[in-house]
Amino acid sequence: MSKPNPLVTNEPPPSDTVPTGAAPAIATPCIKLCVVEPLSSLCIGCGRSLREIGAWASYTPQDRAAIMATLPARLQRLKAMAPEAYLDHEPE
Repeated sequence: MSKPNPLVTNEPPPSDTVPTGAAPAIATPCIKLCVVEPLSSLCIGCGRSLREIGAWASYTPQDRAAIMATLPARLQRLKAMAPEAYLDHEPE
Protein backbone atom coordinates (compact mmCIF):
# COMPACT_ATOMS: atom_id res chain seq x y z
CA MET A 1 0.00 0.00 0.00
CA SER A 2 1.46 3.39 -0.98
CA LYS A 3 1.67 6.34 1.38
CA PRO A 4 -0.56 9.33 0.59
CA ASN A 5 1.29 12.25 -0.94
CA PRO A 6 1.11 15.18 1.54
CA LEU A 7 1.31 17.64 -1.36
CA VAL A 8 -1.83 16.32 -3.00
CA THR A 9 -5.12 17.32 -1.46
CA ASN A 10 -8.74 17.58 -2.45
CA GLU A 11 -9.00 20.89 -0.66
CA PRO A 12 -9.19 23.99 -2.87
CA PRO A 13 -6.31 26.44 -2.47
CA PRO A 14 -6.90 29.39 -0.16
CA SER A 15 -8.48 32.30 -2.01
CA ASP A 16 -5.76 34.70 -0.90
CA THR A 17 -2.90 32.80 -2.52
CA VAL A 18 -1.24 33.93 -5.71
CA PRO A 19 0.28 31.34 -8.06
CA THR A 20 4.06 31.34 -8.17
CA GLY A 21 5.30 33.87 -10.68
CA ALA A 22 1.96 35.67 -10.93
CA ALA A 23 1.65 39.26 -9.84
CA PRO A 24 -1.09 40.11 -7.36
CA ALA A 25 -4.10 41.89 -8.81
CA ILE A 26 -3.91 45.68 -8.82
CA ALA A 27 -6.97 47.60 -7.64
CA THR A 28 -8.31 49.67 -10.51
CA PRO A 29 -11.37 51.84 -11.09
CA CYS A 30 -11.39 50.95 -14.79
CA ILE A 31 -14.84 49.96 -16.08
CA LYS A 32 -13.66 49.36 -19.66
CA LEU A 33 -15.31 52.56 -20.92
CA CYS A 34 -12.15 54.33 -22.00
CA VAL A 35 -13.13 57.66 -23.54
CA VAL A 36 -11.24 60.82 -22.65
CA GLU A 37 -13.28 64.01 -22.44
CA PRO A 38 -11.12 66.54 -24.34
CA LEU A 39 -11.57 69.65 -22.18
CA SER A 40 -10.78 67.98 -18.86
CA SER A 41 -8.54 65.20 -20.19
CA LEU A 42 -10.33 62.82 -17.83
CA CYS A 43 -11.69 59.41 -18.73
CA ILE A 44 -15.49 59.49 -18.60
CA GLY A 45 -15.53 55.86 -17.44
CA CYS A 46 -13.21 55.96 -14.44
CA GLY A 47 -12.40 59.65 -13.93
CA ARG A 48 -8.63 59.27 -14.12
CA SER A 49 -6.34 61.50 -16.12
CA LEU A 50 -4.25 60.09 -18.96
CA ARG A 51 -1.15 60.50 -16.79
CA GLU A 52 -2.77 58.51 -13.96
CA ILE A 53 -3.93 55.78 -16.33
CA GLY A 54 -0.46 55.47 -17.84
CA ALA A 55 1.31 55.36 -14.48
CA TRP A 56 -1.29 53.26 -12.62
CA ALA A 57 0.82 50.10 -12.35
CA SER A 58 3.77 52.07 -10.93
CA TYR A 59 1.77 53.67 -8.11
CA THR A 60 1.83 52.22 -4.62
CA PRO A 61 -1.40 50.70 -3.31
CA GLN A 62 -1.73 53.76 -1.05
CA ASP A 63 -1.36 56.14 -3.99
CA ARG A 64 -3.97 54.20 -5.98
CA ALA A 65 -6.36 54.23 -3.02
CA ALA A 66 -5.92 57.98 -2.57
CA ILE A 67 -6.67 58.61 -6.25
CA MET A 68 -9.66 56.25 -6.21
CA ALA A 69 -11.09 58.14 -3.23
CA THR A 70 -11.23 61.31 -5.38
CA LEU A 71 -12.86 59.71 -8.43
CA PRO A 72 -16.57 59.84 -7.46
CA ALA A 73 -16.35 63.62 -7.00
CA ARG A 74 -14.33 64.00 -10.22
CA LEU A 75 -16.87 62.01 -12.19
CA GLN A 76 -19.72 64.04 -10.72
CA ARG A 77 -18.01 67.31 -11.76
CA LEU A 78 -17.19 65.88 -15.18
CA LYS A 79 -20.77 64.80 -15.76
CA ALA A 80 -22.01 68.28 -14.77
CA MET A 81 -19.42 69.93 -17.02
CA ALA A 82 -19.90 67.66 -20.07
CA PRO A 83 -23.24 65.82 -19.79
CA GLU A 84 -23.27 65.18 -23.54
CA ALA A 85 -20.34 62.79 -23.09
CA TYR A 86 -22.59 60.33 -21.23
CA LEU A 87 -25.03 57.88 -22.77
CA ASP A 88 -27.76 58.65 -20.24
CA HIS A 89 -27.69 62.35 -21.17
CA GLU A 90 -31.06 63.66 -22.34
CA PRO A 91 -30.68 66.33 -25.02
CA GLU A 92 -32.38 69.64 -24.21
